[in-house]
Amino acid sequence: MLHYILRWKRLKWEIHMDEVESNPNAFGPFLDRYLQAAIFELGLAEKTLSAYASDLRVYLAHIESLEIETPDAILREDILDHLGALQAQGLSTRSITRHLSAIRGFHRFMVDEGICPGNPAADFDSPRRVQRLPQWLSSEEVERLLAAPDAAPKHNARDAAILEIFYSCGLRLSELANLPVRNVALEESALRIQGKGSKIRIVPLGKRAITRILAWMAVREQGPVLDSTLFLSPRGKRMNRVSVWIIVKQHARAANIRQNVTPHMLRHSFATHLLDHGADLRAVQEMLGHADISTTQIYTHVSVERLSQTHRSFHPRG
Repeated sequence: MLHYILRWKRLKWEIHMDEVESNPNAFGPFLDRYLQAAIFELGLAEKTLSAYASDLRVYLAHIESLEIETPDAILREDILDHLGALQAQGLSTRSITRHLSAIRGFHRFMVDEGICPGNPAADFDSPRRVQRLPQWLSSEEVERLLAAPDAAPKHNARDAAILEIFYSCGLRLSELANLPVRNVALEESALRIQGKGSKIRIVPLGKRAITRILAWMAVREQGPVLDSTLFLSPRGKRMNRVSVWIIVKQHARAANIRQNVTPHMLRHSFATHLLDHGADLRAVQEMLGHADISTTQIYTHVSVERLSQTHRSFHPRG
């Protein structure tokens, strides 16, 4: 956990160390937010993250040279001009492709966070890359993880509810951290989730999740309440994404799970286990909040791979 926090601090130093305090980069706060999400939510590799930070600094410097002051004012043509300038400088196709990947990720994040209404890089061709299958936890690992807070009296009701909702509802990290109490409809056994692009979806709540939420809400009412979100810090304030991420990591370690467990892995496990037990792909797409079913279909590949492994392991002619 400390490793990730140190990565963030080190990266901030790298991208700001040659900037002058009296002339701050207007896009600096937006870049900070994107890179923080890349560390704590996307889990980008060290080299990739450093490269993206460097590429985006060059890109945003170009944007500022055009006297553009806000991300929503950037046009597709501005990006094309930047890529053309990189080519004129003699950068390889591979390097330009990496620049484009960083730019697309940055603008996608701006849209997801509600900072920009559209993505000017959306219609650029995607770089060719090998599709990675998502990592997931086994059912036994999930049970160990969900039981971990019971052995940790401090904040155990809150943490137990957080872990249960991540796994049984498949929420993104930001969706859980920003979930208002008013969107928790226990009488309807459902959550009202505002996802990417401010789209609203309804996610069912199971009996275990309801039990955990009720236990936490009873504790929540006894302490200071300074925010309308469901999950609060001991001081009664809204929990940020990093704090929630650390909770997942701490309990995964306590449960002796060797994988690098993240909130997004619990989301992957949610989808994979649903499909393994015969859930309809369209229903899983709706619960995950995927705009395109092709994004959800990657979990069918996971399930097929698991079936193939079982066949190879146990079938006499496997």
